[in-house]
Amino acid sequence: MKKSILFTIFMIAATITNINAQVSTSASADLLVAMVINQTSPLNFGSSVLTSAGGGSIELPSNSITRNYTGGVATSAASPAPTNAAYTVSGNANQTYAVVLPTTTKVTHTSVNVGVYEMNITLMKARFSGASEDATVSNLSADGNDSFTVGGTLTVLPNQVGGQYTGTFQVSVDYN
Repeated sequence: MKKSILFTIFMIAATITNINAQVSTSASADLLVAMVINQTSPLNFGSSVLTSAGGGSIELPSNSITRNYTGGVATSAASPAPTNAAYTVSGNANQTYAVVLPTTTKVTHTSVNVGVYEMNITLMKARFSGASEDATVSNLSADGNDSFTVGGTLTVLPNQVGGQYTGTFQVSVDYN
């Protein structure tokens, strides 16, 4: 009888080919709500006066409509008044995000296409709500919102044609 019990145990052990071990492991996911950006004000350098044919520049800081002039361009009280581009952003609460601005934006005369009828906007900078300096990274608030304004420098070329200029540019935001 002892032989048959030992034989049975041996047969059972021989037929078991896999001995498995198990462990519980964790799983996770991070679901980000798509960010939304809305423009609340356009970038407008306002009206300025050409004081010479030599050209110059108009700087519109990111947090102010007080323009800085160089060369043959000066301030004007005529309409339209300058405005910073302004944006609101929403997404996941307390998340860090970055804004991407173009390096150069072209504006073109609205009715003339001869002579010097294009200008470039460069050195675009963003200022986030409540910030004391320009930056490209900010945090969404506890309710998932933030805002920022944009300024830049408009280069007026020598012999620039007077008149109204328009153009568009892309601003994008994304989580870091």
